[in-house]
Amino acid sequence: MDGGPPARLFELQNALHRHGLDATLTARGLVVRNYHAPGCCIDNPCAADTITCRPRHDDGDRLWFYTSWNHPFAEADPARIPDAALAVRSYLTRDYGWISGPM
Repeated sequence: MDGGPPARLFELQNALHRHGLDATLTARGLVVRNYHAPGCCIDNPCAADTITCRPRHDDGDRLWFYTSWNHPFAEADPARIPDAALAVRSYLTRDYGWISGPM
C-alpha cells in the first residue's frame, strides 16, 4: 500500500475490528457502527459515523482522520492508528471526553 488515505482507512478499519466495531470501507469513507450503543434516531438505530482521511491544511498537509462532522481527531500516521481507533471507540460508546482535548 502507498500509505495514502485509502491505505490509512484500511489500517484503521482493521484496528476498529479488533475493538469489536463493525467497519466497512466505502467510496464515501470508513463507515463504523457500534451495534451495542444506541443511535440518534429511527434512521440510525445504533451509534455510527463515517470517517474520512485527508490532508489537514493547518498541520502541514499531513493526513488526518475526520469525523462526519469534519472534526479532525487523530493524525493518520501509521504509529497513531491505535490511538485513532480508541478515539472512535470512545465516541461511539458515548464517552465524549476526548473531544475537548487539544487538537
